[in-house]
Amino acid sequence: MSSSSQAEPRPDHQPPVPRDRAFFGHPLGLFTLFNTELWERFSYYGMRAILLYYLTAATRDGGLGISSGTGAALVAIYGTAVYLLSVVGGWLADRVIGARRATLYGGIVIAAGHVLLTIPTAAFSFAGIACVAMGTGLLKPNVSTMVGELYDREDSRRSSAFSIFYMGINIGSLAAPFVVGAARAWGGFHAGFAVAAVGMAIALAFFVVGRPLLGKAGDQPGNPLTRSDGPSVARTGLLVAAAVAVAVLVASWTSDATGIGTMIDALSYLAFAAPIVYFVVMFRSPRVTSHERSRLAAYVPLFITAMVFWMIFEQAASTMAAYAENRTDLSLLGFTLAPEVFQSVNPAGIVLLSPVFAWLWLKTNNRPPTAVKFAIGLTLAAASFLFLSGASALAGDAKTPAWVLVATYVLQTLGELCLSPIGLAATTLLAPEAFRSQAMALWFLAPAAGNAITAQVLTATTGVSETAYFGWIGAIALIPAVAMFALSPWVTRHIKAGAESTREAAIQE
Repeated sequence: MSSSSQAEPRPDHQPPVPRDRAFFGHPLGLFTLFNTELWERFSYYGMRAILLYYLTAATRDGGLGISSGTGAALVAIYGTAVYLLSVVGGWLADRVIGARRATLYGGIVIAAGHVLLTIPTAAFSFAGIACVAMGTGLLKPNVSTMVGELYDREDSRRSSAFSIFYMGINIGSLAAPFVVGAARAWGGFHAGFAVAAVGMAIALAFFVVGRPLLGKAGDQPGNPLTRSDGPSVARTGLLVAAAVAVAVLVASWTSDATGIGTMIDALSYLAFAAPIVYFVVMFRSPRVTSHERSRLAAYVPLFITAMVFWMIFEQAASTMAAYAENRTDLSLLGFTLAPEVFQSVNPAGIVLLSPVFAWLWLKTNNRPPTAVKFAIGLTLAAASFLFLSGASALAGDAKTPAWVLVATYVLQTLGELCLSPIGLAATTLLAPEAFRSQAMALWFLAPAAGNAITAQVLTATTGVSETAYFGWIGAIALIPAVAMFALSPWVTRHIKAGAESTREAAIQE
């Protein structure tokens, strides 16, 4: 209690929620968070754009000399770690340190990770990757939380604020591959990582200098721990530690690999187990009513669809990055493209196409329903891999033109716009009331599990041609897409029931 009272600002220091409209009709605190996230995403996607190339390049070329299959699996499992740690970061902010401190500490750890990556040794590199994953887990869920805290629940500017904030994310991720790629071409991998470090330093500067503009947003945990929570937190901590230990032991026993391979397997097992545990706990909880269990059952196919979608989509930094480097003709209009620049296609597509999709949903009265949008999103993702497989087969031993990879990314972007923006809304709508605050954690577990599937598939398909790899994954992904189309009427009924119960609860409040 004493530490909380010491952290409490003076009443005349800052208002609880800023009310100004100085930033395009929004509080200046949004300007702070917009730039923090823009530069943090610049550093994250800049580092990710060249990570596979660094891991798999020969040591004489400044890389770590890891095999292409293991390197791609490591990049995938790095994505798993980020999303798993985001669940932990969200919990720490909500229960212990608040979103502001979580964001600040996460940014410092990310910056330290990028600095470690500038040191040309394997030990520092892996330590840097681990730091970036841990720091991102702290920062990623909590900057968004602070955006929401700038507004009252009934403030009509909330949706607009998140649209502006989302634009910052895409500006940062769009620019990063170009700038970091240019730095790599000029001074090698570690120069690229240094640029990412500078990006994170700028993000921290915006956050620290702009701190007074945020008022009390994120200062205190939303649901702070009390003395009575101690035993349950201790039990949960022991269970998590035991789960990690079991995952490592099982990975050691069932795999011939050591070191990196064991880590990949252990994180994969945790990513597969976490959503299963979440669902089991929710279904068995006495605080969940029969109606809520019915809606939760309808969420399961949505979650599986999202998991398979992210399994394909998140390969932008692994298999598709390798395809850009090894199987794509990088000459275009007399210029030679850096392979990492293809990773800018998705954020560019988001910036250009988001207004189109917003207009489309408005004109169609938000039709088709959520379940059908999920099915369309996964179908487009599957089609992107089938298209890439076909292009690879037609090219044979030759390289495919650059437009093939661009078209593949565009198809995935169209799928993302059908699935991702509405996924969290469906999550919060169908989650039981007792688990409403944990809905974001459950949503993060879908890409965590998707990345884990990729890591396992890559490990099991070493030496398989690109044509077979992309073709089989695309074909198999169509199965849950078709199943989602078939289940859409049933899921839609449960979503409508969830919306009606939410409105009734709001009226009662």
